[in-house]
Amino acid sequence: MNNKSGLTLIFDIGKTNKKVLLFNDKMKVLYQEEKNFNEIEDNDGFACEDIEMLIQWIKQKIVYFLKSNKYEIEKINFTTYGATLVYLDKEGNRLTPVYNYLKPLNSNVDIKLYEKYGGKDEFSRKTASPTLQMLNSGIQILKLKESNPEVFSKVHSILHFPQYLSYLFTKQIHSEATSIGCHTGLWDFDSMKYHNWLNDEKISFPESSDLTLPIETVINNTKVNVGIGIHDSSASLVPYLKATDKNFVLVSTGTWCVNMNPFNHTKLTKHELLKDCLNYMTYEQKTVKSSRVFLGHIHDENVKQMAKHYNKTFDTIIATALDESLLKNLYVSRKEIKVFFKKGIPDDYIDTSVNYNDFSDLRYAYHQFIIDLAIIIADSINLIISGKENIEQLYITGGFARNNIFIKMLASIFENKSVFISEVDNATSLGVALVINKNYSNIDLSLVHIKSL
Repeated sequence: MNNKSGLTLIFDIGKTNKKVLLFNDKMKVLYQEEKNFNEIEDNDGFACEDIEMLIQWIKQKIVYFLKSNKYEIEKINFTTYGATLVYLDKEGNRLTPVYNYLKPLNSNVDIKLYEKYGGKDEFSRKTASPTLQMLNSGIQILKLKESNPEVFSKVHSILHFPQYLSYLFTKQIHSEATSIGCHTGLWDFDSMKYHNWLNDEKISFPESSDLTLPIETVINNTKVNVGIGIHDSSASLVPYLKATDKNFVLVSTGTWCVNMNPFNHTKLTKHELLKDCLNYMTYEQKTVKSSRVFLGHIHDENVKQMAKHYNKTFDTIIATALDESLLKNLYVSRKEIKVFFKKGIPDDYIDTSVNYNDFSDLRYAYHQFIIDLAIIIADSINLIISGKENIEQLYITGGFARNNIFIKMLASIFENKSVFISEVDNATSLGVALVINKNYSNIDLSLVHIKSL
């Protein structure tokens, strides 16, 4: 195994955790470091990314590796969280803070846009973007134009976050499918081009570039190939798309559960949008019909309630061991009739209608709760499976892949499909490395098959 030459350096920039990883030519991790930075405040006093500190760290790490006698870096690439833009003037200087997509919009620019282009439902359908205010990065542009026209008049280029990090080194302006196509309100999925509103507002983005082609760049007197970056959700799909010829759905769990079907290219419907479906795009600019549920947050808020009732710690409850006999009895007796969330998920995500005294013990309550969460996720998954694409496999990744009750339930609900948990580490970072090492195909997903009850 070559541990020195042909190495790929990856920066995986999450909202909280920032990671740098070094992959060898066999796509094995040689080095990994994680960093957290405190947020700063933007010009309105709202929390935002400390971009100067982040850039300083990235540059330091790149110089360190390029100067190291231990490693020969051949390629560098970036991935970041989405819905984040950087505005540059003619000289390439950043004009604003890197605004937080959680920042309140405090404007009706989105309503005006929808009214002008067919109404909210039609605009959302056409752009495959649920109406999410600042989480629709296109709306952020209109917000800046309205609230700070003086600054906006100086804007020469607009980059999504991954492409900005690449620009810092290549000085080239690029746009690419995965960042444009993730609930931005920028892309017309009917015509597969930028939506007309951008031209009408005299806002320009470059044509989508091939993100598999890195740019030869000189950094610290060393030639290195720098990728143009990729959106993190789309990056997480790459290892699976490259490793298997089976049709699958990726169930990526965490605070959000995002289900992605890269084989369903049908247009989003109004019904699907109302059920929190959206589209992503693959690195090959193919649509990925997706759905999402606030799974981790719903789980944690209700477990806190459970902990109060049973006078147990949060960690004690989530460590509840799988009891297959109990799970089978509960599921078979009730099938898909839920005890939790019978009337849907409330705005505060906590089901106060459940009477914990109806359960014989904590073990019973937690098993039933996870059954009901699995049913909710299964309904969300079924929204993005048309039946025509012949989905054979489900891959479960992320935090809930370690919850044996949850994975056993999903395997039982989808007993006509092969359900796996993937134990591949750093799937997102691996995906970023793979897109600029596109000829590499020997990918081990470390799959574990989960049998139904």
